[in-house]
Amino acid sequence: MNHERSIARQQLRRRRHVRHRIRGSAERPRLTVFRSLQHIYCQVIDDQSGKTLASASTRDAELRGQVKYGGNMEAASAVGKAIAERAKAAGVSLVC
Repeated sequence: MNHERSIARQQLRRRRHVRHRIRGSAERPRLTVFRSLQHIYCQVIDDQSGKTLASASTRDAELRGQVKYGGNMEAASAVGKAIAERAKAAGVSLVC
């Protein structure tokens, strides 16, 4: 239990450190990537308005059929292509 708390604290500290240095705007939103043991999640976030502009993960229905396992390089490539397409559809060409 104590080990789990320390891991959670480390993740929170890392997240705060990055958020302090990088702020996404409407012209250049922030791209976040979270990798768990089984899945990969990506979001394009506008920090000024506090909204997610695009997102993709290996848990999405369209990617679930393409990828057998969600935590490997093949899955990361598929999620990267999906987030790029969705970001372009949302009008985003550059990210932080």
